[in-house]
Amino acid sequence: MPRLISLNGHGEVKAKPDMAVVNVGVMTQAPTAREALTQNTAAMEKVFASLKASGIEAKDIQTSNFMINPRYQYDQNNAQPPRVIGYDVSNTVTVSVKKLDTLGAVLDKVVGEGSNQINGVMFAIADDEKLKDEARKLAVADAERKAKLYAEATRISLGQIMSVSEGNYQPPQPVYYGKAVRADAAPSAVPIAEGEQTVAIDVNIAWEIK
Repeated sequence: MPRLISLNGHGEVKAKPDMAVVNVGVMTQAPTAREALTQNTAAMEKVFASLKASGIEAKDIQTSNFMINPRYQYDQNNAQPPRVIGYDVSNTVTVSVKKLDTLGAVLDKVVGEGSNQINGVMFAIADDEKLKDEARKLAVADAERKAKLYAEATRISLGQIMSVSEGNYQPPQPVYYGKAVRADAAPSAVPIAEGEQTVAIDVNIAWEIK
């Protein structure tokens, strides 16, 4: 077996995101499941209409969660079993906003139309292949730099490359978590700070030791 030296290289490129994915929805409460569902359906229809009016295409809206849960009242003395006093219905959709400069207005509109749940906003880059290729070059250069440094420090000579493997590095994504409440008249669009996204690649390269 040939003697090998194997090293990891890391490369990353930063760029501004050009899209966002947000979870919006409606939770309603009523004495019966039927009433809660009827109210929720009516509110969600307004939310869908608002998204459509904001230019969001149907293919960019997907139901992500739907729940009907009973609400219980508990006896403080535990003398009686819990009894159902109503029902909660929650319907949430995942929305891809392709025009990032409209995100604040989209959030403002859905809240104004009845959405009382906004569970998170995640920013992304729609087409990041060129950025990944640049990160790959930087990762290879990083691995080569380390290999030359180790070769000099240990007085060995590098031979041909024996293997190259790639792994995607997943950096933390900027995410906003919050909960919206209905506003009858919002003074302006929701302020949004998109920051930067990190596109990163890890490579592992093995060289033969001469």
